[in-house]
Amino acid sequence: MIFKKTGKYFEDFKMGEVFETSGRTITETDIVNFTTFSGDFNAIHTNEEFAKTTIFKRRIAQGAAVFSILTGLLYREGFMEGTVIAFLEVSDWKFLIPVFAGDTIYGRATVEKLHKSSKGKTGIVTFFVETINQKEEIIQKGTFVLMFESRE
Repeated sequence: MIFKKTGKYFEDFKMGEVFETSGRTITETDIVNFTTFSGDFNAIHTNEEFAKTTIFKRRIAQGAAVFSILTGLLYREGFMEGTVIAFLEVSDWKFLIPVFAGDTIYGRATVEKLHKSSKGKTGIVTFFVETINQKEEIIQKGTFVLMFESRE
């Protein structure tokens, strides 16, 4: 077998169902790697002396890096493995508080809406998603819309 589909199919999702990820600590290496990969060399991420002059008083992780790590944490939960087809939309995404190296984050995704797609054997699942830190503060939140395979 080349690939085993172990994720949920569209019909398997239930309204209000919650998926919560394990935690992951944001490291200095994460910030440096994302800076290099993305080209986001903003001084708030790369210059400790500059960062001391800001309201945060130290360097912060890029919001987009935290978002990207969140998507990976959600994928690792397994419900998308082999059955998710496309990430269709992110809406109303809010970056609420900063993330620093050493913070530990996790994600929570709650099924908000389900509808059968007109595109063959697929269905659309809308999730309300939150990124949460070790203090149980919501640091990012918004809506993800994903297309999943359908059995029908």
